[in-house]
Amino acid sequence: MKKVFIAGFTGAMGQKAVQLVMEDPAYQLVGVLAPGASNPDPQVYHLAPTTKVYNQLAQVDIKADIWLDFTVPQAVFANTQFALQQHMHPVVGTSGLQTEQIKTLQELAQQQGIGGIIVPNFGLSAVLLMKFAQEAAQYFPDAEIIELHHADKQDAPSGTAISTAQLIAEQRQSPKPASPLHETLPHVRGGDYQGIKIHSVRLPGYVAHEEVLFGGPGEALTIRQDSFDRQSFMKGVKLALDQVMDLTELVVGLEKIL
Repeated sequence: MKKVFIAGFTGAMGQKAVQLVMEDPAYQLVGVLAPGASNPDPQVYHLAPTTKVYNQLAQVDIKADIWLDFTVPQAVFANTQFALQQHMHPVVGTSGLQTEQIKTLQELAQQQGIGGIIVPNFGLSAVLLMKFAQEAAQYFPDAEIIELHHADKQDAPSGTAISTAQLIAEQRQSPKPASPLHETLPHVRGGDYQGIKIHSVRLPGYVAHEEVLFGGPGEALTIRQDSFDRQSFMKGVKLALDQVMDLTELVVGLEKIL
């Protein structure tokens, strides 16, 4: 039985993850962390009596095999560092890690001799979108990305959008330089990742959606994925939990273990 620790257990994804782990006989939920968890009694949160509850990272004193992180961008780097230092295999579902932070964590994982996975998106449809977009970039170097998420998402653009842009940039030939443009409204063209424009939408009613638009002479290609319910991500979470302890390095992307 693999021992699992969940950081950010009170959030929407954290609650789904708690349910997944508690219902699967292959796992034991040994501890949870959330800043708002002021009551140390696990039964207040409908957890097993043996589950330890923490509200500060500095308090965490527990042995676990896997650290599952669904927190916030401001906390995820320190959390993942801690997990690696404590020899817990991190499964990171929190977006917001910067490229240099990921490199630092990968070096630490190598030093500690432990593997883990950073997952921009647990939705299988999102993983396939990134794969298809990477293939399309060989033929359509001109692309833009629109990502749409719920109003409470705390970072922009999404980790999935950044990962998609990175894959497109790696695969495509250099596009033609864009014509000079005068923006009558500042930043109306969105963010820029190596010439790929990214547009972020944050509105009530949405969960997680992404659209990649490719344009070429006389034709266009649109690839889109939609996640309508957070439960759809649990298949990817289960896949990561099942395989993370077999990894020998810290990898990025669910496709690395598909």
